[in-house]
Parts: sequence; structure tokens; C-alpha cells
Amino acid sequence: MKNLSSWLIAIFAFMFWGFRVITTILYSLGTDFVAEPIDLTMEIALLFITFICICFIAKRKLLPTIIYLLAHLLYYGVYLYKNISALIGSADIINGGMNNYISILVAFIGIIIPLAAFFDVLLDKNRKAHPVDKQTDWFYKNKQFDRELDERADKNQYRTM
Repeated sequence: MKNLSSWLIAIFAFMFWGFRVITTILYSLGTDFVAEPIDLTMEIALLFITFICICFIAKRKLLPTIIYLLAHLLYYGVYLYKNISALIGSADIINGGMNNYISILVAFIGIIIPLAAFFDVLLDKNRKAHPVDKQTDWFYKNKQFDRELDERADKNQYRTM
């Protein structure tokens, strides 16, 4: 993750994940909060899947990014469609209820962040062309640590017993 956009997407994904954790905890305690989970059981499962996938997105892996996108599309996409169609179908659009508008906003953010992460990982040119391994690159890619051998150098391989 060398780009600012990658860092920002990861930070926003963790912030949205934290918001959903707080929302789920407060909903399970019976406290009213800005937004409510759609289904408590699915929300908890989605929180675990999201946390694991975001950790692998930081490593620039494509499969967890696809899983992250599909899980959020299946969870928030249906909810977004249902709320928008309810607002359009109602005769009084202006007084549709603040809770509906907040639910639409949360669902929209829940789809935009995984979509941005998917395109960020998909369009990253350095992901496959120049994979980085910090454990070995410091040794193999630094020519300043190479030892110059001359004719006097001992090239025997000694064994100690």
C-alpha cells in the first residue's frame, strides 16, 4: 500500500466497521442509535468477515476484496433497494422519515467503500509486477552489501563437525 488512496480506503473501511460494531452493540443492548442493523445475526457474521477481509486488503490480495464486495453487496444492496423503493412508492417523499434517509446513507456507504477497495486493488499495477517481501528484499536487492571476491578469496566450503 504505497498510495494515499489505498490508505484512505483502508482507514474509511475500518472506521465504517467500527461504526457498525458500535451500532450492533447498542442495538443488542436496546439503546437507540443513529442507525439500526438490518438483521442482527447477519450483521455479526458480516462484521467478522469484514474484519478478516480488510486485513487482507491491506496486503493487496484480490480474493478477500471480492468476498468483501460481494458480502456487502448482498447485505446492503437489498436493503438499499428496499428503502429507496419504499421512499419512491410513498406519496409523501419529503416526510419519509429521517430513519429511512439515514438507513439509505449507511447502506450507500456500505456499498461504496468495498467498491472503492475492489477497484483500488484491481487497478494496482504493482500488486503482481513488483511483489514486496520485506524479509528478503533488504538482502537481495541491496548491492551495497554484496561482497567482492578476488583471486585470493577462499572459495572452499568447509564443514565443521
